[in-house]
Amino acid sequence: MAHDRSYDYSFKLLVVGDSGVGKTCMILRHVEQQFAASYISTIGIDSKVKVMNLDGLKIRLQIWDTAGQERFRTLTSAYYRGAMGVLLLYDMTNSKTFDNVRDWLQNIDDHASPDVIKVLVGNKKDLVDTREVETARARDLAATHGIPFFESSAKSGENVDECFLAAAKLIYELRRKQEKRTVFDSPSSGGTVSRQPSTIRVEAARAGNQQQDGGGCSC
Repeated sequence: MAHDRSYDYSFKLLVVGDSGVGKTCMILRHVEQQFAASYISTIGIDSKVKVMNLDGLKIRLQIWDTAGQERFRTLTSAYYRGAMGVLLLYDMTNSKTFDNVRDWLQNIDDHASPDVIKVLVGNKKDLVDTREVETARARDLAATHGIPFFESSAKSGENVDECFLAAAKLIYELRRKQEKRTVFDSPSSGGTVSRQPSTIRVEAARAGNQQQDGGGCSC
């Protein structure tokens, strides 16, 4: 019986960072093309789905919105399992959130797959007058860790879709390499790659199943 799916690949993508950097606003802008001037901080974990076209294929992104508060850090770490990509956000108007990027990178290294895709994103680019983190400083950090870097604004929408698209492309390229290795390692494959839809399983945490941006967004 044929698979009845509306996508070719499904990837789990986490959005992490300190509380108030704009994680929820970024996701809402990307998925629903909306911006909320005020938003209740995420408690624990929430997720949304976005299907995008990539190289003629339909890619389903299951985007997990994690709470950035320190008291939830242990809970969110469980959700790294099965993730193929992580968007790491900081607030360009709050240097402390940028200083904490190194801690988040370590957190990712400790809990995620060794080949997980990481993208660094400086949010709230629209707040020019209150910027505290210069572009060059963030770019140098990203280069040191060999990861892509974007500056975005969930309020205006600038570079929001580009962040998610970049992550999806890198995940897809990694997935294709993994598929090719599987084909080459299989004596019965005949050198062909199956075009059946491929799903990266989203694992739920075992324990406990469940910005200030521009105009005052604290998401």
